Amino acid sequence: MTVNPIKLGIVGCGVISDAYLKGAARSEIVKAVAVSDMLPEAARAKAQEYGVRAETLADLLADDEISIVINLTVPAAHAEVNAAILAAGKHVYTEKPFAVTYAEAKATMDQADAAGLRVGCAPDTFLGAGHQSVRRLIDAGRIGTVTGGAATFATAGAEVWHPNPFFFYQRGGGPVLDIGCYPITQLVNCLGPVASVVAQASRPRAVRTVGSGPRAGEDIAVEVFTTYNGVLVFESGANVALTASWDVWKHGRPPIEIYGTEGTIQNPDPNFFGGPVALSQRDGAFADALMAELPFGAPNRPLRDGRQVADYRMVGVFDMAAAIATGRPHRASGALALHVMEVMESLERAAAEGRRIDLATRCERPAPVPFGPGESVFAEEPAAA
Repeated sequence: MTVNPIKLGIVGCGVISDAYLKGAARSEIVKAVAVSDMLPEAARAKAQEYGVRAETLADLLADDEISIVINLTVPAAHAEVNAAILAAGKHVYTEKPFAVTYAEAKATMDQADAAGLRVGCAPDTFLGAGHQSVRRLIDAGRIGTVTGGAATFATAGAEVWHPNPFFFYQRGGGPVLDIGCYPITQLVNCLGPVASVVAQASRPRAVRTVGSGPRAGEDIAVEVFTTYNGVLVFESGANVALTASWDVWKHGRPPIEIYGTEGTIQNPDPNFFGGPVALSQRDGAFADALMAELPFGAPNRPLRDGRQVADYRMVGVFDMAAAIATGRPHRASGALALHVMEVMESLERAAAEGRRIDLATRCERPAPVPFGPGESVFAEEPAAA
């Protein structure tokens, strides 16, 4: 693969920045050249560790060699920082959630469209081999017409592992905005846009406690609901039950099951790129259906419990950079993220208002990821006609 790498800047040098900087270091499509943070010492530490420059935000945005800026700030700052990036004439790729409100996300898209710039947004896990296998099985009609499904993303909460978890429980936090985007994005990838939602929510604890790091033992005021049970009704007619919770120590539900007139597919954990895919046709036994020839599925990172997972965060940036170079659409797009953002906000509104919410947005399903060995599948895709 012979490409001229697109230069990246990264704003925000917190915990997640390591995944992006490590991903960029492995890439031939992109190259990280500068980082910035509101705490200059944090930027300097990452710059030294990864061999990039530490710059002020103003200097990074004024750098002509940088084409894409990755926004890894806290959710409440996403909209403001995205606006500054776009105003500087840069494409933006933002960590999830897209914003803390649909209105903020829509303003970002309107600004980008007016300037002829691109917006990308995490999660990009749906581009992994596990989730793309499910997409291809559905598209091939292996379970017939999709009728429904169930998705569960439930943990004990971020304070168990994160050294500074306060923002998870403030405006812009909560399990729907933080983790709901993973299963919702994969469901839209497989089934198309959502038409309406209903939901119930609860907040069992008003105060939580930081469990690790230098702030261990400090209280966290909980400002958001921490358990949601909702139903997503898709434009196709399928309906999917969704549980997103930070009040569950352990459960036995599959991350996602999708039901059809001819069978069932079990989808791997959408927080990661790979994992087992199981297919049952009619009442037959589940059998392995992972397509190994798809990229971004091999385990490459150990978790705290010793399990190995496939974690290729940055794949969405690779695809976006290659798409900019060739003029084709990118997959982890602003349009997809805007629709998912409206779904998440609508779940919160449905729970708060006790009614069904009809969605205003629609989006196209992203193109499936080609078969092949890694990021080269994006660089080798043809330009748009």
